[in-house]
Formats: sequence, structure tokens, C-alpha cells
Amino acid sequence: MASTVSDFGLSCGILPAGAHNAITDVPGVRVGHCTLRNGDINTGVTAILPHGGNLFRKKVTAASHVINGFGKTIGLTQVQELGSIETPVLLTNTLSVGTCATTLIRDAIRQNPDIGRTTGTVNPLVGECNDGPLNDIQALAISEEHALAALADAHEGEVEQGNVGAGTGMTCFGFKGGIGSASRRIALGGGHHLGVLVLSNFGRPGDLVLPDGRRPTSGQPAGDERGSVMIVLATDLPLEHRQLERVARRAGAGIARLGSFWGHGSGDIAIAFSTGNLVDHDESRDLVPLLALNEARIDILFRAAAEATQEAVLNSMLSAEAFTGRAGKHRASLADWLRDQQR
Repeated sequence: MASTVSDFGLSCGILPAGAHNAITDVPGVRVGHCTLRNGDINTGVTAILPHGGNLFRKKVTAASHVINGFGKTIGLTQVQELGSIETPVLLTNTLSVGTCATTLIRDAIRQNPDIGRTTGTVNPLVGECNDGPLNDIQALAISEEHALAALADAHEGEVEQGNVGAGTGMTCFGFKGGIGSASRRIALGGGHHLGVLVLSNFGRPGDLVLPDGRRPTSGQPAGDERGSVMIVLATDLPLEHRQLERVARRAGAGIARLGSFWGHGSGDIAIAFSTGNLVDHDESRDLVPLLALNEARIDILFRAAAEATQEAVLNSMLSAEAFTGRAGKHRASLADWLRDQQR
């Protein structure tokens, strides 16, 4: 059974979590997975849908922040330039980014036959981490059907975490990493949420610091910090693009609390979006109203981003079972290490 931070009496900050303690506590947000485990193939796709409608027609306000740029994402430049997301976000392994992007393009064209004909093209958004140590990444096992399966699996409510979807073959601080999520309730404007989902594949073995100060050892040799982490933040508070970029930047504080220093070989990237301001692709008005957070209230979101990111990474590790992957390479479970400490 998957474990989380609360099962071990650990606490990441002071803000309360949402009902599911997941990115899906933001109303309308959906998460789905497709997992591949077959011998040396240990990989997958994770899909994050900001809402259940046509994202090309009703885009969400968005921003990104590159903490360290050793990554191979698709779509970040347009997100930063136009401040919106117009497809689901797919996460996968490094060499499957192109396949997932093609899937998103085909799916957008299916819903919007005018794309590239009578209206603009579409900007697919895909993030990645390198699962090569535990997965035969050269096999290029991810197909468009797998990406479509992750999209079809997307649902509200509980988020499956650990060795699932894009997280199947990931490593974090020498332990088994994967998919993790967490959320915080925000007491602004009648009550809102900020949720985080991470794909954790970063951190130097021996550098992990738990919230209580303990430093777990995975048995893996210490080396350079490399790997990557993708961080997706969502909120139903109405934030404009610049505010979302500021919030995304604070995700770096969350991974720093864990002992990461964002090493040279790590791609650490955050994407943030708000469902509180939708962008109409077919807008005809010259001037459009925009509701935005009072900037003097933004500190609580900065805190929420740091706390939820820290907890999401720990949940990714605690939900992940011990794992033997490609060529017999093994990764221990952080949950098993903590259980051993309790004996």
C-alpha cells in the first residue's frame, strides 16, 4: 500500500492540505497514467488536464520557470511568451517527448479541425526526466497509444503516486522516485487551493534531508547531482501570467529544502497554471476583463508552493516501492528505510 508523508509523522510546513492532498484538489484538474513494466521496459506517461473541456478553445493562464535548464521539454517558449496553456501537460521519459507532442497535436486537431487551416497551430506541452538507469530508454517503447491511454485515464479525485506513469523508472536521491502530489488550502477570496504534481528523478544520494532533520541513506554511491524534476503547479485563484511565474519560481525552495542544490546535470523545471482566468481562443472583443490577485496577498502562495513541492517529492518517494529495473539495477524504497528506523 502506498505511503505518504503523514503516515510517518512528518510535516512539510504549516498550511493545511486539501481533501485529497493532491493537485486534483484544484477543481476541474484531472490526472491520468499509462504504465509500462515488462522486463527492461519500465516507463510510462502521466497526463495533467487543467480542465475537462476543449483546452485549445478555452486556454488556462500559465507561466513556467527554469530552475536549471538541463532538460528537453516542448512548448515552454510559447507558454512564457503568450502566458497560456492550450493542451494537456504530458510527462514522460526523455526520448519520448516527440511522440507525446505528436499525440497532443493529433488530439487537438481531432477536437479542432480548423487548427493549421483557418486558425493558428497548436502548442503541445511535454516535460521529461531520464529514466535510463531503470528503463531501456533506447527501445523507444512509448507509443501514441500509450499517451492517449494516459489522457483517457485522467480523472478527478485521488492521484495514484509512486511507480506509475512517467514515474515508473525514476530515481530520487538514490531511492526510488516517481510521481508525487500534494496541495494546500489557501484562505483567500472565500477559499482556494494550490496543488502540485512532481515527476521526481533528481538529487545526489546522501543529500536528502527529511523535515525532521534525518538524512536517509539509500545504499547508492554518491556522485554528481543529475536526473531532473518536473513540477506542475495548479491553482483556482485568478493569477495573471507574471504572478504565476513568481509562484512557479518558489517551487525551487521546495526542492532545496530536501537537500538539492540544482546540480549541473539536472533539469529542474516548473510549470504553473490558473483555472481562475480562461483565455478564449475565439475572443472578439478589443478589451477583456481580467481578475487578478492583490499582489500584497501573494506570500501565502509562495509558502504553499514551497511546502506542497517539498511534500509532493517526499510522497513520490514514500509511495514508491523498492524496484529492480533494467539490467538488475535496484532502487530501495524510502518508506522501507523509515519503517526500519521505527523498529
